[in-house]
Amino acid sequence: MRIAEEVTFGGSGLDRAAELRGNDDVLRFARGAADSRCIVLWRGNPLLDGGEAPALVRLPMDHPLLALGDEPPMLLGRDGGGLVFAQDISAWRPEGAPLHDAGPGRRHEVPMPRHPEQDDTHVFTELRQVMARLTPRDAELAGTAKAIYNWHDSHRFCARCGRPSRVVMAGWQRSCDACGGQHFPRTDPVVIMLVTHGNDVLMGRSPGWPQGMYSLLAGFVEPGEPIEAAVRREVMEETRVPVGRVTYLSSQPWAFPTSLMIGCWGEATGREIEVDPVELEHAMWIPREEMAEIFEGDHPVIRSPRKGAIAEFLLRNWLADRLD
Repeated sequence: MRIAEEVTFGGSGLDRAAELRGNDDVLRFARGAADSRCIVLWRGNPLLDGGEAPALVRLPMDHPLLALGDEPPMLLGRDGGGLVFAQDISAWRPEGAPLHDAGPGRRHEVPMPRHPEQDDTHVFTELRQVMARLTPRDAELAGTAKAIYNWHDSHRFCARCGRPSRVVMAGWQRSCDACGGQHFPRTDPVVIMLVTHGNDVLMGRSPGWPQGMYSLLAGFVEPGEPIEAAVRREVMEETRVPVGRVTYLSSQPWAFPTSLMIGCWGEATGREIEVDPVELEHAMWIPREEMAEIFEGDHPVIRSPRKGAIAEFLLRNWLADRLD
């Protein structure tokens, strides 16, 4: 797929400067350099300039917000004329904020908190809400930082001995002083399938999804399983639809929490659907002409796909006949 890297969170060509991660002297200098910048996340929400075109805020390294982090800023890479870092300030709890309004599980209608050191136009924003409107570079930086901090949050203890581990390599590794274990950020591979039969595409919805929300089928790749086999297995388990030829199309880092969505095109060899009620509430074949109505927002039942997600990217390009 020639346009594969146009998917959200992909294609910015960020130089991650991996060769600097173990150089403490260079990092110490860079964290105080005038041309270095830092992005900020609070409970997974990046700090953005909330204008008409949302943009990731890049703060100077001496900004007071950065002092709220528990660890030194992690290195993301080279951006513009200098290095760019990320700092997580999730330890900050807004004064008087109930726990359910201060992080995961917070009600969407509750405004994001503001720290006294924030500029008036800067707001913490849920990444899903703006991901399709960010530049490729901003999306990659925000998605990378969110994924890495998600991993750190769930891997504070050594998987070998259970003792606390510490952050090393500019945020890209955890080391256990008790047993010597070294742990690296993990990404969970997930196949997401554009399954077609003739002029139709297979769509499904999971229990509990908002009314009218349908998407492509998806599932985690199991240990020892090739991508093609995972596509066939997941579609068979969820709908009993057999899939023959499988072709890779595109991939998308998906920091919700730490996945890599592997987009594939599967050619169905049958049409009969038998839904697994544990996995899906409903599944059906959608003709291309009907999919055009969905994208226009004119369909009486199905809502338009979420912009920025790889499902929307694959469906939009299937509709435009751009999968080659």
